[in-house]
Amino acid sequence: MLIKKNSLYIFFAASLIFFIKPALAENPNSSDKPWKKFNVDVGYLISTIDTSLNLGAQGLGVEVDVEKFLGMDTTSSVFKIKGFWRFTENRRHRLDFKWSSYRRDGYRTILEDFTFEDKDGNEITIPAGSKVNSNFDLDMYKASYSYSFFQDDRIDLAGSVGLYLMPIDIGVNSTGLIEVNERENFNAPLPTFGLRADFAITPKWFLRSSLEVFYLEIDQFKGSIYESTIALEYLPWKHLGFGLAFDTFNLHIEANGEDYPEIDFQGELNFNITGLLLYVKMFF
Repeated sequence: MLIKKNSLYIFFAASLIFFIKPALAENPNSSDKPWKKFNVDVGYLISTIDTSLNLGAQGLGVEVDVEKFLGMDTTSSVFKIKGFWRFTENRRHRLDFKWSSYRRDGYRTILEDFTFEDKDGNEITIPAGSKVNSNFDLDMYKASYSYSFFQDDRIDLAGSVGLYLMPIDIGVNSTGLIEVNERENFNAPLPTFGLRADFAITPKWFLRSSLEVFYLEIDQFKGSIYESTIALEYLPWKHLGFGLAFDTFNLHIEANGEDYPEIDFQGELNFNITGLLLYVKMFF
């Protein structure tokens, strides 16, 4: 499982700091608490990306660094939208949604052979010196439910379960000694389980953190997700505020066919994002 120790330390250290202070007695009037009922964040994520890819049956072909080998950018700037709705009077039950999209293209004359297996099981080698065009497109849709097992005027702690839907489109085209037009399209529905901790430092300043993980191995499929966020928010107005977050997301997939629903993919994929998110917050 892709677990980052530093992020775990931040998450639990922040929890410990606020638990040292005496917790206020739970107020039965949820309207007096700082936990809003509706929230939408619209932000701009500046991130570094590290992607490795091996097309073909497991054990065949060469795992390549997509950014170095295929000439894709190592940094990316994208819009990110997320929000939630607390749908009960006590505001302990919460539904979240999130969306972001990555579109990347590469063009490079490769300096070493690139070997992979096509969908018909044929081994293909693109020789060094070939001109290669490539694309890697990924959309992230996520919905989740969380329950606040501890909530008062300062602290909101919750457990969550969610589902990622990730349509992925990978294309490799080459010209030169050999012409190749290979494309992989598949969706990756992967669940997550997590913890969330929100702290009201003052009525206008909030510290928010979350950690979500997933690991599954079935037959010839392996999949894992690690995602963590720590954010500082300032809410100067009644329905509008700002936030700055540090996000980490890691996706790992190994597959050889259709052993996992909706993933008809042969190969191995590692996709890692680390970045800063600046966002505007609208809440009610």
